[in-house]
Order: sequence, then structure tokens, then C-alpha cells
Amino acid sequence: MSNDLVSVLPGDGFLQNASMIRRGCGPSESMLRQTGTMESFLGTIVGSRGGLRGILSQVEAVAPTNWTVLITGETGTGKEVIARAIHELSPRRGGNLVKVNCAAIPAGLLESELFGHERGAFTGAINSHVGRFALADRGTLFLDEIGDMPLELQPKLLRVLQEREFEAVGSTRATRVDVRVVAATNQDLRQMVRDREFREDLYYRLNVFPIFLPALRERKADIPDFVRYFVQESAASMDKVIETIPERVMESLIQHPWPGNIRELQNYIARSVILSNDEVFECAPPEKCEAAPLKFSNPTLEDKVRREILGACQRANWKLGGPRGAAARLGLKRTTLFHRMRRLGIARPADHSQD
Repeated sequence: MSNDLVSVLPGDGFLQNASMIRRGCGPSESMLRQTGTMESFLGTIVGSRGGLRGILSQVEAVAPTNWTVLITGETGTGKEVIARAIHELSPRRGGNLVKVNCAAIPAGLLESELFGHERGAFTGAINSHVGRFALADRGTLFLDEIGDMPLELQPKLLRVLQEREFEAVGSTRATRVDVRVVAATNQDLRQMVRDREFREDLYYRLNVFPIFLPALRERKADIPDFVRYFVQESAASMDKVIETIPERVMESLIQHPWPGNIRELQNYIARSVILSNDEVFECAPPEKCEAAPLKFSNPTLEDKVRREILGACQRANWKLGGPRGAAARLGLKRTTLFHRMRRLGIARPADHSQD
């Protein structure tokens, strides 16, 4: 399963849908007709019978429109799953669903990645490059971690949202596009607006239709469905057969707070399946599976720098930019921090790479 937490139940009649969504294809219009209705498709999402019912009714309402959607919630709550559902239930399902993680791309390259560039636009631009907005024409663009978009780039995003046109880097020719934007963040954009870390006009342009995803600890009724799905999905990938999940094990999983939400639960289940035998799912109590803190014996200067950067990133919840980000805590530019992390082999953990 991909890291985007495709939350699809393998219920009767929906195995084909689940397989296609995992490949990023999504169901075709004819398939939606075959399975009945949009409600049938939404019913394949884990939690559709519990804590997500109200959210999925919002998805069903906004999907057929062209309005911009802002999905918020803690990391690991499945924001990309909701973005994909919006795309697949919209008239744009035949177009591309293009994803951009605004925090994973260095600030100096993000403009080119979004809008493209002309040959010779900057040093190293030996060929022209088609940006993500052009690739998403007549489709959907998912801007993940939108709170990490540099302030200097936000006016250009606002322009394309309002006027449906942009210029590639190094070009004076405007390109018109028909793109539906869905954005997501685990940050408080309203507070960022007050702190002048995010443009107010862009915030209101993105927040036309807000969808908030609650943390898994607030959706305990959904945990058994997630556990059963992830156990079977992980077992199948390892050629194992697991038929029983003991009641005591399920209860311990329901009561655990899961600060990393669905993504943490998925990774925990995968580790436990590896250790399970005799067709019975067994696992250690979740709180005993926490990673041990890093220890350095007789550290070198490089070790000390690495430890300092790791500590700053962890305190900033792996947010690199902004006044409260790791770069500001270290007194560095965001691009400088990014290059040091790459040189030292430091990368965001899987639980923080996307929402």
C-alpha cells in the first residue's frame, strides 16, 4: 500500500475499486454506474459507517462543483484520501489528479515545479519544464502542506486561482488552465495569517469549502475497521493468512491514543503482522513499540550538528519554514537547512512526509 493511506474496505463488489485506487487510477464513470451511486463508492472508505459519515456527506456535496477545498487535520488523518475522493466523484475524474507536497520541495524550486520554466530561465535549466498546473489542466491539483508555501510565491498562486492563468518561470506568455485545487494542511492557517506567515487573501481563496478531519483518537469506533483492513492487507503482501484478532488485542488498539493517527496505526499493524504466527494476530502493547531516543557515544562534530538539527525538527513537528519552523529555531534559511539535512542524510520520517 502506498504512503497516501488509501482507506478502502475490501467489501463485496468493491475489490476492483480498491485495487484501482491503490494504483492511483480511481473508478471510471462506467464503474460508478455499475456499482450504483456515489454513495456506494463512498461506502468503500474505512470509517464511512462511523466517524467519517458526516465528512463523506460533505465530500459528496462539494465533489461535483469546481469550488476550492481546504482539508485540515493532524498529520496522518488521511487528508490525501479525501482529496482523491473529491477528484474521483467529480466531473474531472477523467483528468489527472496531480499532487504537490509544498514542504518536500525546496523553496527555490517550488515555483518551477508548480508553473514550469523555459529553457535558460536559470542556471541549470537546459530544457523547458512543464509544471504541475499544466499537468493538472482539466483535472485536480492537490497542494499538500500548503502552509509551507513560501510567502513570496503565494501571490502567484492567488493569481492562478483567481484568473486561471500563469506564466512559467522565464516566460512572458500567459498560459490558461482549467484546474480544480484541493489544498491540505496540519497547521492553523488562521493563526499563520495573524502572524503574517500566510497571506490573508490566499487563505480566504483556499478556504471556500473547509473540511476538517478529526484525529483517530476521536474516532475510536473506526479503529476496528482500520485494524481488520490493515491486518488483511499486510498479511496478503507477506503471503500470510491471519484469521483471528484476539479481543484483548483489539481493545488495546482501540484505547491507544495514536498520536500519528491512521499512518501510525498502519505502520504498527505491518510490524505486528511480520511477528505474528499460527494465523493469529499478535502484537506488543503499542506504547512499548515507541522508538528509543537517539544516543551518541563520544559524538563527532557532525554527530552534534545532526543531533541539533534532529532536535529542532522534532520540536517543530518537522515543519522547516516559518517563524516557528526548524530553520528559524536554528537561525538558518530554509534552503540552507534543507541542504544540510540532505548532506547529513536527515529526512522527514514517513509519518511526517505527507498528510
